Amino acid sequence: MKNFILALFLGFSIFASAQNKIIGTISNNQNQTLTGVTISIPEVHKETVSDANGNYILNNLPNGNFNIIFKYIGYESQTKEVFIKDKETVLNIVLEEEVHQIDEVIVSTAFNKLQSQNVMKVEHQSVKSLQQKGVSTLIEGLATIPGVSQVSTGTSIGKPVIRGLSGNRVLVYSQGVRMENQQFGEEHGLGLNDSGIESVEVIKGPASLLYGSDALGGVLYFNPEKFAKSNTSELNFNTKYFTNTQGTNSSLGYKLSGEDLKFSARVSNNKHADYKISDGNRVTNTRYEELDFKTGLGYSNAVFSTVFRYNYNELDLGIPEEGISEQSTSKHPEFPKQGVVNHVLSLNNVVFLRNSKIEADLGYINNNRSEFEDSSVAILQMKLKTFNYNVKYHLPKIGKIESIVGVQGMNQTNENLGEEFLIPNATTDDFGVFGTINYEWNKNVIQAGIRFDNRKINSEMNGVEGEEGYFEALNKKFESFNSSLGFKTNLKENIVLRFNLASGFRAPNLAELTSNGVHEGSNRYEIGNSNLKNEQNFQADLNLEYRNPHFELFVNGFYNHINNYIFISPNGNIIDENNVYDYLQANASLFGGEAGIHFHPHPLDWLHITSSFESVTGKKDSRSFGRNNLPLIPANRWNSSFKTEFKSVKYLKESYAVLNLEYTFNQNNPSEFETKSNDYALLNFGFGGKVTFGKTAFDINLNANNLLNKNYISHLSRLKADGIPNIGRNIVLGINFSM
Repeated sequence: MKNFILALFLGFSIFASAQNKIIGTISNNQNQTLTGVTISIPEVHKETVSDANGNYILNNLPNGNFNIIFKYIGYESQTKEVFIKDKETVLNIVLEEEVHQIDEVIVSTAFNKLQSQNVMKVEHQSVKSLQQKGVSTLIEGLATIPGVSQVSTGTSIGKPVIRGLSGNRVLVYSQGVRMENQQFGEEHGLGLNDSGIESVEVIKGPASLLYGSDALGGVLYFNPEKFAKSNTSELNFNTKYFTNTQGTNSSLGYKLSGEDLKFSARVSNNKHADYKISDGNRVTNTRYEELDFKTGLGYSNAVFSTVFRYNYNELDLGIPEEGISEQSTSKHPEFPKQGVVNHVLSLNNVVFLRNSKIEADLGYINNNRSEFEDSSVAILQMKLKTFNYNVKYHLPKIGKIESIVGVQGMNQTNENLGEEFLIPNATTDDFGVFGTINYEWNKNVIQAGIRFDNRKINSEMNGVEGEEGYFEALNKKFESFNSSLGFKTNLKENIVLRFNLASGFRAPNLAELTSNGVHEGSNRYEIGNSNLKNEQNFQADLNLEYRNPHFELFVNGFYNHINNYIFISPNGNIIDENNVYDYLQANASLFGGEAGIHFHPHPLDWLHITSSFESVTGKKDSRSFGRNNLPLIPANRWNSSFKTEFKSVKYLKESYAVLNLEYTFNQNNPSEFETKSNDYALLNFGFGGKVTFGKTAFDINLNANNLLNKNYISHLSRLKADGIPNIGRNIVLGINFSM
């Protein structure tokens, strides 16, 4: 495959030569030119700013269709789709004053369209906006997005939940490649640090057409931070202090860009003590330390664009087993603990042909996970090595029809080096082939696609048959066909309707196929089932949006039916004082949705009122296995915010204040190994802005989360079984310098 991709590059590059440029002038609707407007073409990593006369130029551009983005503070962002074929293209832009309707380019979908052109509703959030909420981890910020929750173990470990599905049913992409960090485990977190990440896109629903197995429930797609503007450099330092954990998150980054060659690097360090609950006690050994390093090197010209990125992440995580006992503000985890080291390397390439292009993404992930019980010798050590590739050919456009064909695959090996085994040594090979088309006319869009996948799993035998830790050798093959069909239309000028039908699948993971032992943390003796079949789902989504300059409304509804849903159920036996659970299958269904408003009244342009409600219900179709509620279904949630924006004064600009109320309802429909959960309300406050002294400027933000120090327990907390509450009041102060 590597040789095939290289041959494509060499073979097609000779047909793709162009030295195009775009020039223009940017002004407002009063015919005043605008200085300092950011102009970017993300696909070729080109970015510049308008000069003192409002003029700009983008050089060394290839032929083809590109989205050009214009951004300026106080004005509405604009995105123009331009077909570049001439040596010089003139594009003059008039920006309108801001009315808070942002239309982002969505990278995670097939054709990289604007949100307004997409047949699928995708949630797009900048990491900066999540950080302004005073969150301590990336997953904590994601859980504030409607339809997204987290399964948490204290403040250090969190796993994403999208509309009631989690674990291997949610796929994570970073640096353009699929992340693999042994996410089958309940205590295995996201494995990503928010430093060096620009934004996140959330696909809520089956995305197997583009991403293959494990995208049955949805996708989290993280976009790396952009390189510096052409012929500029930037030094950035930011730090946050958290009163509850006496923790710090600090990050230092440097970016340097020429016309074609670009470089970036960022290092961050996080340290947190045990978190404190509302009564003042700390939950023992929930502390953690994290070191993260990201770097990128990019080159683009009129023929091709290539970006190499590397991410090193090291986590030292305490495992809370004693509840509330020894009180300490130490940030160094005690035994038992986990050590996780993750290396992610990616190479993202685009070759531009005359009327088409080829994308090739290569990734390598090395994940080393160790567990220490009472000494520095790991009793459990698993090394997971993953190579994946994704090659797509964007065919020449025929009228208004765009089409893509592609191949995608993965080779993965798991190796055990410790005394204990959770899963056997194994090799997994994936291969998928797909095609999709997009037809757009007026303000209507139809998109359809089909895909075939094959997964092979081979594992080694381990242990003595009949004893704990025995794994039989496996040689399994899983196959699946999937398809999708989506339609988007404007019912009226301000009303958008989207309707999508899609199927997805998930092959059973090694834990579900082979488990034979006590699962630490849940106190269950789990027995795998080598006869498990694919999970296969079919989901219908309906999205309705209304927006005008001062009011927005959205309603999302979904129904998701899953054949052969995999779950665990007690069989009535006891081994070593632990209840025995079997992995079984039954059909299941999930349904619900999200609704919300954004009110920006005129002439009160400084006021923003937002409110959203989300709900999901999950049921097994058969009661023959006991209680039919699915596990890890988040409670209904209502979230409302009142935000004010202040006029700039001498030393403070772009300032804001926000008051947020989050109400979580009772969860009265637990699964067979869960208990009911009570409702609770959390009040949060935030304030921020840009402080300026002459030529020195920096951003500040102050947050007070759980302002009233409420005592509560989330339904998805893994410490709930021991009656341990979630985090109490937390005051966060953040400062961000850019030079």
